[in-house]
This record gives sequence, structure tokens and C-alpha cells, in this order.
Amino acid sequence: MVRWGKPLKDRRNWKEYNEELVIRGKMLFDLDFVEQWNNELKEMNAGKRGSPYIFPDSFMLLMMIWHQYIDYRGLEGIARSLVDLGIIPCYGDYTTIWHRIHSMKPSLDISGLKYAEIGTDGTGLKTNNAGSYRTTKYGDPDARIRKHLVVIITADVNTKRVIGIESHVEGAGPSEPESAKKHIKNAVTHGVNIGRFYGDGAFDVNGLFDLIHSTGTRAIIKIRKNACTYRQRGSKHRRKEVREYQKKGYREWADENNYGMRWPGTEGIFSAVKRKFGENCVSRSTTGLEAEGYQRLWIYNYINQGAKEVIKAMN
Repeated sequence: MVRWGKPLKDRRNWKEYNEELVIRGKMLFDLDFVEQWNNELKEMNAGKRGSPYIFPDSFMLLMMIWHQYIDYRGLEGIARSLVDLGIIPCYGDYTTIWHRIHSMKPSLDISGLKYAEIGTDGTGLKTNNAGSYRTTKYGDPDARIRKHLVVIITADVNTKRVIGIESHVEGAGPSEPESAKKHIKNAVTHGVNIGRFYGDGAFDVNGLFDLIHSTGTRAIIKIRKNACTYRQRGSKHRRKEVREYQKKGYREWADENNYGMRWPGTEGIFSAVKRKFGENCVSRSTTGLEAEGYQRLWIYNYINQGAKEVIKAMN
């Protein structure tokens, strides 16, 4: 692969990467929760009013992961098989599973992360699961009113560790810069030292530059072509970046600041998620769509980072 006339040097350890992919598969069938089934339920039901929980969250988390490949009735069938094998004590019907995982948004674990160079970007997922043949043959009467599901992530560009996810129907949620500010604030609150922030032209906004400067972070944000520096309004930190960008030009600025590094941390993750889970959503409600988009990115991060930790422990 060649970019800007320079050959790409692939420094990946293919032996470790191959083992990492295998471990990702093992994590799809992680049954460690079985040993803590009763203890986890006891903790979940302590002080709970109403009907007690019958299934621990860890089991439902595994159901949530499997749901990316299997429908709810199929999940009930798997649960029955686990009971038949004596692995779990009981199973629930597909309605119970739906209620537990339909709107589930597990929190991202960024504990232990001390330093990161992050990038933020968004992508769209289709809210129509009709195949191309059906659309071509019969048309799509709702095409004008159907909106995409927008998923915005912030991730470490070096480790591909996701530290923030925002999922909403097009036009009904925060913008990419607003999501970036939220994720940066949350990371700093958890003690993460952010060295650099990478973003495309959509992040060229005054408020984001001010926030990035206040956290001691270096802003690597592509400046808009019509940017000017003579106005007194706006951010003085942005004006400084605009002057540097215009003085050097895009090519020199991008090369000096490794601007291309934003791709592994955002576009690389989106590409992997869409290859693994597809880009069509099956949920119909707004709540379900938002949860589905969030879950896909959370699951990829959970499996990816979990496999990396296992490889690290092996070495």
C-alpha cells in the first residue's frame, strides 16, 4: 500500500495477531459467569423491590453479544441447550431476553488508562434491513423520510481502545464536536492524560479548541479552507492553529503532525465493525436503534481489548 508516494511499512507481529484473532473467538463463548451465577444474583437482588432477577447481568451480556448474530428466539434456543447441558440452572423465554438486552448500554471501562492520543469521528448505519434486490425491484417508498443511525466514537489511535460512544438517530442527537467534548471531559475526569486529539474539518470549532487547550492536549484538527485569523471573536487558540496551518499548507502540516494517525482510531474501527456485524440495523424503535448502534461498538471494543490483554499476559 502506498500513501502520498510513500510505501506503508507493516510492523505488525503476525504471529501475535493471529493468536489475538483466535482469542476473540474464544471470548464469544466465555462461560466464566457460571461460577458466579448465584453470588451475582444475590448482589443484584439485595434491596430490590418487586420480582427478583433470575438471570445475572453477566449472562445477559453474553446474550447481548450473541444477539449480533442470532435473533431473540434463537437466543432462547441456545439458553435451553445450556440448561440441557447442565451449564446454567434455568433459561428465560425470548421476551425476557428482549426486555433485558433490548436497550442495554454497558459502560465503557477506561480504568487503568493513563495516557492516550485520541481521535473522534462518526459514521452512519442503515435503519432499513431490506436487501439491495428488494430495494431495486420494488423501490423504497420511505427513502425520503428514513434516516440513518449516527454513531460517534472517540478512541485511542495507537491501541484502538474506545473511550466514548454516542449513538442517535440522524438529527436527534449531539454533533461530532459536542460528542468529542463530552468524551474528553469524561476521560480527563477518570485520570487519562490526553496527549493529542485528531479530528477532521468537522471539529474545527472554537469551543473544542478551547477545551483541548485547557487539558494540555495538542490539537491536530484540519482547518477549514475559508478560515481567517483577523477577527477578534472566537478562540485565540484556534487562531494560532489556523496561522500555523495556513503557513505550512495542508501537505506539510499533515506530514509533520502525523494527521493520518486519526484513521486507525476511528475509520479502522468502523470498518472492522461493519465487516463483522454489517451496517444494517434490525431494531425499529428509536430506543432500540440507539442501543443497537452502541452495542456493536461496545462489543467490538470488549472483544478486541480483551484479546489484547490475554496476549499481553501470555508474553
